[in-house]
Amino acid sequence: MRLAAAALALGWCSTAMSQSALPDRVTFRSLDDRTTLVGYVYAPRVESGRRAAPAVVMMHGRSGAYSSLAEGKYDATTISQRHQMWGELWANQGFVAILVDGFGPRGYPHGFPLHSYDQRPEEDNEVTVRPLDAYGALKYLRTRSDVIADRIGLQGWSNGGSAALAAMAQVAADTPGAVMRGPKLGFRAALALYPACGLKGVFNDGYLPYRPVRLLQGDADEEVSPRRCAAFVERSRAHGGDIAITLYPGATHDFDDPGPHRQSLQANVAAKADALMRAQAFFAEQLRGDQVK
Repeated sequence: MRLAAAALALGWCSTAMSQSALPDRVTFRSLDDRTTLVGYVYAPRVESGRRAAPAVVMMHGRSGAYSSLAEGKYDATTISQRHQMWGELWANQGFVAILVDGFGPRGYPHGFPLHSYDQRPEEDNEVTVRPLDAYGALKYLRTRSDVIADRIGLQGWSNGGSAALAAMAQVAADTPGAVMRGPKLGFRAALALYPACGLKGVFNDGYLPYRPVRLLQGDADEEVSPRRCAAFVERSRAHGGDIAITLYPGATHDFDDPGPHRQSLQANVAAKADALMRAQAFFAEQLRGDQVK
């Protein structure tokens, strides 16, 4: 039954993608008070007059929001396959989803290459800056009549997954954007796919999320350390954190990328199917209030 559900989700997602319309481009301010960000909104395709829906803020990884084949054209037509897939998935599940381009407005629409971590600019810091982008998107979504203001989740991949972890942390009152970083005004829940869990040492003394957080990661990840993330989660849980990690045997970094390179590995195929199922169940429960059976 579990495999059948996964196959149904994958087949349905593929069909939805083939019939998809381009997302709407919007702009809004980051809470850094300097940057006007670009967002791409995937909304449920239903008749006018529909009721407001839960929403998901999506944070891209180090490669940025766009395809590696964009060739200098960075817009709704060149969004990467992975982000298209997830945006359409959430829209077809009845959520409003927004992909935040945090790199393009700062002059790096093509993202950053592998092994460039120490050379990346401070303005794209995933611990101190990118969480402010996520909260800027949250603030923007709350201006929309089609979004339920207190039912917004956060999802991030790789560097964006690290940003999601940092965004969900309980923080001191003098932290930038602290007024929104809590269960009353913040995100309802978060998903982090294959994040790096060092987080620049900011949470070495302890990490507690203010709402539920789930990590999905391959145990053969060649870019970040799944062992470090497992230890990070274990330490947080020991102090009462509502956080958990699922490690997929043999799966690599970017295991959910629908392209043929990553999906040529059977472990990634299995991980992607399970991740899609877990993600939908998690946000259905946390954002929509569905009962898990």
